[in-house]
Parts: sequence; structure tokens; C-alpha cells
Amino acid sequence: MLSFAVKRSRAYWAALLVALGAMGASQSVLAHFLLIYTPEVNLQRAGSVTFKLIFWHPMANGQVMALTQPKAFYYLHKGKRVDLLPALSPIEFTGVANSAPAFEASATFNRVGDYVLVFHQAPFYEASENKFIEQIAKAYVNHAGVPGNWAQALGLATEIVPLTKPTNALAGSTFTGQVLAEGKPVPHADIEVEYLAAEPDMDTNRPKPATVVPPPGGALVIKSDANGYFTFGIPRAGFWGFAALGTGPATVYEGKALSQDAVLWIRAYELK
Repeated sequence: MLSFAVKRSRAYWAALLVALGAMGASQSVLAHFLLIYTPEVNLQRAGSVTFKLIFWHPMANGQVMALTQPKAFYYLHKGKRVDLLPALSPIEFTGVANSAPAFEASATFNRVGDYVLVFHQAPFYEASENKFIEQIAKAYVNHAGVPGNWAQALGLATEIVPLTKPTNALAGSTFTGQVLAEGKPVPHADIEVEYLAAEPDMDTNRPKPATVVPPPGGALVIKSDANGYFTFGIPRAGFWGFAALGTGPATVYEGKALSQDAVLWIRAYELK
């Protein structure tokens, strides 16, 4: 179904890797990412917005993993929390490799400013690694361009706090964030970086054609500094995800190792 007929120019990927900055090697070939997706995160009008919630390997358009009922799903706007669990509807998302349970949900955004969406996944058993993965993902929607509290920490078990506005970063510039666990900086965290190479089709629950192929060497990884900060050079427009691995306080679930990860999604644009 999906073609990766993208020209693999050595010069292109060399430029991409330079733009990405100093990347470490990862044990993982494919990165697990909890995705909160809607095509447009900058809203000009009030109204209902539909989201797809998918547990996936988005840069490789690889295996889709099953999502079960999450621990929490909500948005925050100017200090008000709105529970979105009742809005969840199960779907089947079909990637290039397989199909698996996912969710969709709609939320109404009537007031201007920033909306922070939080999806706290139930632990997922990854048999190939003999461990559980539990991700707490954040994504942002802005209405009318009015600034809000996008840089505010939420006090989650683990989270990435953006220090660059997450709804309109610029390709060719940088993104800076801070990894926290229960409000405290996490030093020297491994942070996997993914580009949403094949955006989900909102009507068919399948990925659109991929726009890039993954670079060689497995997952892209950067490190936070001694105070939990990291900076990433954004090489192209689109959705970028960051996953700080094993940064949460929970380390065991049902007698097996647990990786409690913080995930953050941002939207970058070309400057025209």
C-alpha cells in the first residue's frame, strides 16, 4: 500500500543528520511513540476537532501496537481540566505492517488560547523486550493565535516541558525542552526523536504516503543535560515527537520492568 519511493540522496541525508545535531546510538531500531494527532493545530475558528490516538512507529511507518483503555485523557485550558475519556471511541488503525486497536475522540474548543492534551497510556507489554511501556503524551492546540500557558509544567509523573512554542516552531530553527519527573529535572535522559513521516488519514484510519525514509542507524537519540534541558535542530516542517525514555518514577509493573516515558509532539512550519 505504502511506497517509500523517496530519493535517498547521500547529500540530502548528510544535510539532515547535520541539522539533527549530535545524535547518539540507540539500542532500539524502531521507536515506540504514542501519537495524539489532528492535522491542524492552529485553529482560526471555534468548533469541534477530531483526534487520532495511535501507538505506533511513525517515522518508519512500522508496526502499530494495541492501545487499551487509558489511565487518563483530558485537556487543560487556562487552569481548567476537561475529561475526554467519555469522548473516546475505539478504531482499528491499519499501518503498512499490521492493524491494531486505537482511539479517536472529538473535543470542542470555543475559547482562545492554548489547549494542552494529555493521554496517559495503560502499560503495554513489549514481548521482544520482555518489559512494559507506559507513555504519557502531550500535544497542543492553539485557538486564534492568542498566547497561553504552553510552557507550564503540569506536575505529571514525567513530562517534557516545551521552552519553544510547540504549535508553530520553524524549520531550520531549534526546539528546546526540559525533561521532568514529578516536577524535578531529569539529567542525562535518553530522548528518542521521531518525524511523523506518514500522517494518518482522518477518514480511512490508514497512513498517507510517507514523505521521508528513516536515516540509517536506528532511532535518533539525543541526551538531556545535567538540568534536564535539550535542544534539537528542526530540519523540516511537519510533526516532530520527543520521547524521554524511562524517566518516570514507576519502574516495575506486574513483576516485570516498566519504562515510564514522557512524550511531546510539536508542529513545525516552513517560513514562507
